[in-house]
Amino acid sequence: MSLLQSLLLGVLQGISEFIPISSSGHLVVARAVLGIGEIPLLYDVLLHVATLIVVVVYFWTRIERILVAVGRWVLRRNTRDDVHHTRMAALIIIATVITAILGLVIRQLDLHLYPRVAAVAFLVTAAMLILSRFARGTLDYEQLRSRHGVIVGAVQGIAVIPGISRSGSTIFAALASGVSRERAGEFSFLIAIPAILGATVLELRHFGELGAAMDLSTLAAGFIGALVFGFLALSLLVRLVRGGQLWVFAIYLIPLGIWGLFAL
Repeated sequence: MSLLQSLLLGVLQGISEFIPISSSGHLVVARAVLGIGEIPLLYDVLLHVATLIVVVVYFWTRIERILVAVGRWVLRRNTRDDVHHTRMAALIIIATVITAILGLVIRQLDLHLYPRVAAVAFLVTAAMLILSRFARGTLDYEQLRSRHGVIVGAVQGIAVIPGISRSGSTIFAALASGVSRERAGEFSFLIAIPAILGATVLELRHFGELGAAMDLSTLAAGFIGALVFGFLALSLLVRLVRGGQLWVFAIYLIPLGIWGLFAL
């Protein structure tokens, strides 16, 4: 992989990780179009780490409150104001467990090797985005229950399939289960943090393989591209979720999916 190709994949990762068009699906298609062979999974993880940094920075105020509330709970010094933040921590844990189980099972299928799977999944994502327009959830964090963690976590696990947008599908799942638009977007990315961290730990064993295939400058190009464009994309997505405008990306995904069915 050249430095330019790495930069392009990084930019694509940064945009598609947050904009609901599926980062994994676009990386599969981009590799097929650019003629890039199989890339060690750690490279994908490094791109995800860049977007993870974006999520942590963007939602740091909420993350800090959750961590403080959990710390007080452990020390048995929690206050009434900590209740819904400790509930959020519990929901994140529930969602993470469900995601891990489903994600590990689906990953065994190696669906990233089949571009047409991504094409079909693009169409599925488009359908979810269109349906999200009609969701009218009103629940805030203090009203969420375990079932919300199970539902969103399960959908996040299924989003391991290339072409299923993680952000789009989990936001849709949250909205469909009654969560308000503002909280659905935030919760979608809060549960992504442990999922990405888990993937990073699992793929560290590929470090030697990656180092032999790519030099540091090539890695840096992809990482920086994902970091910069990821922040821009997340800022845009938050505004679109609150305005109920996720459906506009279906206009792009539908022809892309149809094209992929015949061209890949």
